[in-house]
Amino acid sequence: MIKATFYLSCCTILFSSFQPTREVPLEPGSPLPKSEITCTDISGKEISLGAAKRSNGLLVIFGSNQCPYMLRNQERLRNICQYASKNSIGVIMINSNEAARSDNESLAAMKQYAAAQQFKWYYVVDRNALLANAFDANHTPECFLFDKSSRLAYKGGIDDSPGNADAVKTHLLQNAINEMLAGKPVSVNTSHSMGCNIKRNL
Repeated sequence: MIKATFYLSCCTILFSSFQPTREVPLEPGSPLPKSEITCTDISGKEISLGAAKRSNGLLVIFGSNQCPYMLRNQERLRNICQYASKNSIGVIMINSNEAARSDNESLAAMKQYAAAQQFKWYYVVDRNALLANAFDANHTPECFLFDKSSRLAYKGGIDDSPGNADAVKTHLLQNAINEMLAGKPVSVNTSHSMGCNIKRNL
Protein backbone atom coordinates (compact mmCIF):
# COMPACT_ATOMS: atom_id res chain seq x y z
CA MET A 1 0.00 0.00 0.00
CA ILE A 2 2.82 2.39 0.91
CA LYS A 3 4.70 1.47 -2.27
CA ALA A 4 1.58 2.04 -4.40
CA THR A 5 0.98 5.44 -2.81
CA PHE A 6 4.62 6.43 -3.35
CA TYR A 7 4.49 5.30 -6.99
CA LEU A 8 1.28 7.27 -7.63
CA SER A 9 2.77 10.38 -6.05
CA CYS A 10 5.89 10.12 -8.22
CA CYS A 11 3.78 9.72 -11.37
CA THR A 12 1.67 12.73 -10.44
CA ILE A 13 4.77 14.89 -9.88
CA LEU A 14 6.34 13.71 -13.13
CA PHE A 15 3.20 14.36 -15.15
CA SER A 16 2.71 17.78 -13.60
CA SER A 17 6.26 18.79 -14.45
CA PHE A 18 5.42 18.58 -18.17
CA GLN A 19 2.39 20.83 -17.97
CA PRO A 20 2.61 24.55 -18.80
CA THR A 21 2.06 26.55 -15.64
CA ARG A 22 0.79 30.03 -14.83
CA GLU A 23 1.09 31.83 -11.54
CA VAL A 24 -2.29 33.57 -11.85
CA PRO A 25 -5.07 33.37 -14.47
CA LEU A 26 -4.78 36.01 -17.19
CA GLU A 27 -8.23 37.58 -17.10
CA PRO A 28 -9.53 40.98 -18.31
CA GLY A 29 -7.93 43.66 -16.18
CA SER A 30 -4.75 41.63 -15.62
CA PRO A 31 -1.41 43.38 -16.25
CA LEU A 32 0.74 42.54 -19.26
CA PRO A 33 2.85 39.52 -18.18
CA LYS A 34 6.58 39.08 -18.82
CA SER A 35 6.74 42.55 -20.37
CA GLU A 36 10.51 42.73 -19.90
CA ILE A 37 11.43 39.38 -21.53
CA THR A 38 13.14 39.86 -24.89
CA CYS A 39 12.50 37.65 -27.91
CA THR A 40 14.21 37.44 -31.29
CA ASP A 41 12.23 39.14 -34.06
CA ILE A 42 12.46 38.06 -37.71
CA SER A 43 14.54 41.22 -38.26
CA GLY A 44 17.16 39.87 -35.87
CA LYS A 45 16.30 42.51 -33.28
CA GLU A 46 15.63 41.55 -29.67
CA ILE A 47 12.28 43.02 -28.59
CA SER A 48 10.16 42.83 -25.44
CA LEU A 49 6.41 43.18 -25.11
CA GLY A 50 6.92 46.38 -23.15
CA ALA A 51 9.01 47.88 -25.95
CA ALA A 52 6.49 46.79 -28.61
CA LYS A 53 3.64 48.61 -26.85
CA ARG A 54 2.59 51.99 -28.28
CA SER A 55 0.65 54.93 -26.89
CA ASN A 56 -2.79 53.29 -27.13
CA GLY A 57 -1.83 49.77 -26.10
CA LEU A 58 -0.57 46.46 -27.43
CA LEU A 59 -2.08 43.65 -29.49
CA VAL A 60 -0.43 40.27 -28.85
CA ILE A 61 -1.24 37.42 -31.23
CA PHE A 62 0.04 33.88 -30.86
CA GLY A 63 0.57 32.64 -34.39
CA SER A 64 2.35 30.11 -36.59
CA ASN A 65 3.33 29.51 -40.19
CA GLN A 66 1.29 26.57 -41.46
CA CYS A 67 -1.70 26.05 -39.17
CA PRO A 68 -4.88 25.68 -41.28
CA TYR A 69 -6.64 28.20 -39.04
CA MET A 70 -3.84 30.69 -39.61
CA LEU A 71 -4.23 30.20 -43.35
CA ARG A 72 -8.00 30.73 -43.14
CA ASN A 73 -7.45 33.91 -41.13
CA GLN A 74 -4.53 35.42 -43.05
CA GLU A 75 -6.45 38.30 -44.58
CA ARG A 76 -8.32 38.99 -41.34
CA LEU A 77 -5.05 38.96 -39.40
CA ARG A 78 -3.44 41.44 -41.78
CA ASN A 79 -6.47 43.72 -41.65
CA ILE A 80 -6.79 43.78 -37.84
CA CYS A 81 -3.04 44.23 -37.33
CA GLN A 82 -3.03 47.14 -39.79
CA TYR A 83 -6.08 48.61 -38.04
CA ALA A 84 -4.39 48.38 -34.65
CA SER A 85 -1.18 49.92 -35.97
CA LYS A 86 -3.04 52.85 -37.54
CA ASN A 87 -4.58 53.52 -34.14
CA SER A 88 -1.23 53.62 -32.29
CA ILE A 89 -1.57 50.13 -30.84
CA GLY A 90 1.62 48.10 -30.96
CA VAL A 91 1.41 44.71 -32.65
CA ILE A 92 3.51 41.65 -31.94
CA MET A 93 2.92 38.12 -33.22
CA ILE A 94 4.49 35.32 -31.19
CA ASN A 95 5.52 31.88 -32.44
CA SER A 96 5.66 29.45 -29.51
CA ASN A 97 5.81 26.19 -31.49
CA GLU A 98 9.04 24.97 -29.90
CA ALA A 99 8.43 21.31 -30.78
CA ALA A 100 8.45 22.20 -34.49
CA ARG A 101 11.29 24.76 -34.33
CA SER A 102 13.65 22.59 -36.38
CA ASP A 103 11.07 22.25 -39.15
CA ASN A 104 8.37 24.57 -40.48
CA GLU A 105 8.32 26.85 -37.43
CA SER A 106 12.00 27.81 -37.58
CA LEU A 107 13.12 31.43 -37.61
CA ALA A 108 13.97 31.08 -41.31
CA ALA A 109 10.47 29.74 -42.05
CA MET A 110 8.97 32.58 -39.99
CA LYS A 111 10.88 35.11 -42.12
CA GLN A 112 9.56 33.54 -45.32
CA TYR A 113 5.99 33.48 -44.03
CA ALA A 114 6.13 37.08 -42.80
CA ALA A 115 7.54 38.27 -46.13
CA ALA A 116 4.80 36.47 -48.07
CA GLN A 117 2.15 38.00 -45.79
CA GLN A 118 3.77 41.45 -45.87
CA PHE A 119 4.01 41.75 -42.09
CA LYS A 120 4.72 45.30 -40.91
CA TRP A 121 4.88 44.28 -37.26
CA TYR A 122 7.02 42.14 -34.98
CA TYR A 123 7.02 38.35 -35.38
CA VAL A 124 9.10 36.77 -32.64
CA VAL A 125 10.39 33.41 -31.43
CA ASP A 126 9.07 32.44 -28.00
CA ARG A 127 11.93 30.37 -26.53
CA ASN A 128 10.64 27.41 -24.52
CA ALA A 129 7.09 28.81 -24.90
CA LEU A 130 7.79 31.13 -21.97
CA LEU A 131 5.30 33.75 -23.13
CA ALA A 132 2.68 31.19 -24.18
CA ASN A 133 2.83 29.73 -20.68
CA ALA A 134 2.62 33.16 -19.07
CA PHE A 135 -0.47 34.01 -21.15
CA ASP A 136 -1.93 30.50 -20.88
CA ALA A 137 -2.17 30.63 -24.68
CA ASN A 138 -2.94 27.31 -26.35
CA HIS A 139 -4.02 28.02 -29.93
CA THR A 140 -2.98 29.79 -33.11
CA PRO A 141 -4.29 32.32 -33.74
CA GLU A 142 -5.13 33.55 -30.22
CA CYS A 143 -5.38 37.28 -29.46
CA PHE A 144 -4.73 39.42 -26.38
CA LEU A 145 -5.46 43.18 -26.43
CA PHE A 146 -3.95 45.45 -23.77
CA ASP A 147 -4.91 49.07 -23.15
CA LYS A 148 -2.61 52.08 -22.70
CA SER A 149 -2.17 51.11 -19.03
CA SER A 150 -1.01 47.61 -20.07
CA ARG A 151 -4.17 46.01 -18.70
CA LEU A 152 -5.89 43.18 -20.58
CA ALA A 153 -8.97 44.52 -22.37
CA TYR A 154 -9.85 41.50 -24.51
CA LYS A 155 -8.73 37.93 -25.13
CA GLY A 156 -9.93 35.35 -27.63
CA GLY A 157 -10.58 35.13 -31.35
CA ILE A 158 -10.56 37.70 -34.13
CA ASP A 159 -14.25 37.18 -34.77
CA ASP A 160 -17.06 34.68 -34.21
CA SER A 161 -16.27 32.46 -37.22
CA PRO A 162 -12.57 31.50 -37.29
CA GLY A 163 -13.19 28.63 -39.69
CA ASN A 164 -15.20 30.54 -42.30
CA ALA A 165 -14.71 34.21 -43.13
CA ASP A 166 -18.00 34.34 -45.05
CA ALA A 167 -19.98 33.44 -41.92
CA VAL A 168 -18.63 36.21 -39.67
CA LYS A 169 -21.36 38.10 -37.80
CA THR A 170 -19.40 39.82 -35.05
CA HIS A 171 -15.93 41.35 -35.40
CA LEU A 172 -15.00 40.72 -31.78
CA LEU A 173 -11.43 42.03 -31.74
CA GLN A 174 -12.16 45.12 -33.84
CA ASN A 175 -15.16 45.95 -31.63
CA ALA A 176 -12.93 45.58 -28.57
CA ILE A 177 -10.35 47.92 -30.09
CA ASN A 178 -13.00 50.51 -30.91
CA GLU A 179 -14.52 50.44 -27.44
CA MET A 180 -11.11 50.56 -25.80
CA LEU A 181 -10.05 53.55 -27.90
CA ALA A 182 -13.31 55.31 -27.02
CA GLY A 183 -12.58 54.85 -23.33
CA LYS A 184 -15.54 52.51 -22.88
CA PRO A 185 -15.59 49.14 -21.10
CA VAL A 186 -15.20 46.35 -23.64
CA SER A 187 -18.65 44.80 -23.80
CA VAL A 188 -17.39 41.35 -24.90
CA ASN A 189 -13.97 41.00 -23.31
CA THR A 190 -13.53 37.24 -23.65
CA SER A 191 -14.34 34.83 -26.46
CA HIS A 192 -13.53 31.24 -27.35
CA SER A 193 -10.29 30.85 -29.27
CA MET A 194 -10.29 28.15 -31.95
CA GLY A 195 -7.19 27.08 -33.83
CA CYS A 196 -4.24 24.71 -33.92
CA ASN A 197 -2.65 23.67 -30.64
CA ILE A 198 0.63 25.36 -29.73
CA LYS A 199 3.33 22.69 -30.02
CA ARG A 200 5.28 22.90 -26.78
CA ASN A 201 8.29 20.73 -26.01
CA LEU A 202 7.46 17.94 -23.56
